[in-house]
Amino acid sequence: MPDISQHGHSTNLIGLATACMASHIFNENPKPLHIAGTRESASGLFEQLALQPTRDDCGRIFQDYMCVVFGFETEQRLRNDHSGRRRYRNSYLRLIQDWGLDSNNAQGAVFKGWVESRFGLFPTYHKQHIAGFVSKDWVMYIEEKMNSRYHNNCIYMQLDLLYEYCQWIIERFQFPAATHKTLYRGVNSLDDWIILDEDKLHKIVRFNNIVSFTDRRSIASEFGAYILEVEVPMVKLVFFSELLQDHALHGEAEYLVIGGDYRVKVQR
Repeated sequence: MPDISQHGHSTNLIGLATACMASHIFNENPKPLHIAGTRESASGLFEQLALQPTRDDCGRIFQDYMCVVFGFETEQRLRNDHSGRRRYRNSYLRLIQDWGLDSNNAQGAVFKGWVESRFGLFPTYHKQHIAGFVSKDWVMYIEEKMNSRYHNNCIYMQLDLLYEYCQWIIERFQFPAATHKTLYRGVNSLDDWIILDEDKLHKIVRFNNIVSFTDRRSIASEFGAYILEVEVPMVKLVFFSELLQDHALHGEAEYLVIGGDYRVKVQR
């Protein structure tokens, strides 16, 4: 680990100390989180969203906005530039799709880098446990998160908007829950996880800075012998399968969650 006593940077874009936001105490008593300036910079989008009667209508407005502002539609029409080479514009939807395939690829490093930048949380795992700032593991993570192929087209800004849109939907429709959502994750061994404290019923587990869960226990059981049950505060949700109509994570009812220390119930 970079330093097990530290959660992350002393600065972030949420206006709350990283150690506080990452603690299990915050998770049990959450407060609203916002990425500074994001809603203000896209005020027209959120004004239009406020006029929509349903979540599906909001989803269409959001995806149309992202398509126009970040040029995804242009890429579809113009597959090649004047030199004949294929154009590549990174998008939040492509990042979500690639995360679902492999969270330890370069696209996964970009996602972890966004969490580090905005929420201040260090990643604890990328391909393998990160041993420290001078380790090869950390250098590999840095190289991949800064890869120009995946770190273009204002990808952090896209993820900022995705997070704020997710939180706006939760606030407006109280969906998928009001304050907390019970989620599950299947693991093969508890030895791979950093356990900070435990009693007969619960363990305090430090998760990676962004981590996948599902809201279906049956799906979690397919991924390991142990099932981790967690009460996740809604303010920690970046994405969930019903947020948008068109994306690649429908099949596993997946939730993308900001990590840190969580009180976990372990089941078999």
